Amino acid sequence: MSPAIRVRTAREIRSVRRPRRHECWGHLVAAPLWPMHDANLGTLLRTCDAVGACLAVPPHGWVDRALARGNTLRRPACVHRVGSPLRWLADERKAGTSVLGVELADEAIRLADLPPARRRTVMVLGHEATGIPPEALDLLDGAVEIPMVGTGSSLNVAVAGSLVLYKLAGLM
Repeated sequence: MSPAIRVRTAREIRSVRRPRRHECWGHLVAAPLWPMHDANLGTLLRTCDAVGACLAVPPHGWVDRALARGNTLRRPACVHRVGSPLRWLADERKAGTSVLGVELADEAIRLADLPPARRRTVMVLGHEATGIPPEALDLLDGAVEIPMVGTGSSLNVAVAGSLVLYKLAGLM
């Protein structure tokens, strides 16, 4: 008979986590710059907190409302408002940031083969129906593909972003 499984308390879990700074972590940034569904933003914000990433969002009023409603952490999260997604991506790339898109592309690396991010990395997520706009594809340094066995061609933004963030953070 196997030993009983003991669930750790919240205090025990907090005691083994790395200390959190209150300023921007800056190493990983999830960028759902063309969101379709507001519920996905709150879910992605929760994942960003879990892996120590920031969230970059477009300046739509409904995005701020979605984040406020979806922030189940009930404390401030690291959120950057991006005025022009294309200009912001170009500026990030010029500054030496690795810009990685989650997209079905011939040159895409499979999620299982994606190494952890070793420098500042922006993970770009496109619109759930149309993907990353063609004019933004030229601003990517690379793409990652999440293999699927079923009949669907993609996952929703929150699920896809969460999988890739965990891999980039070196947590899976």
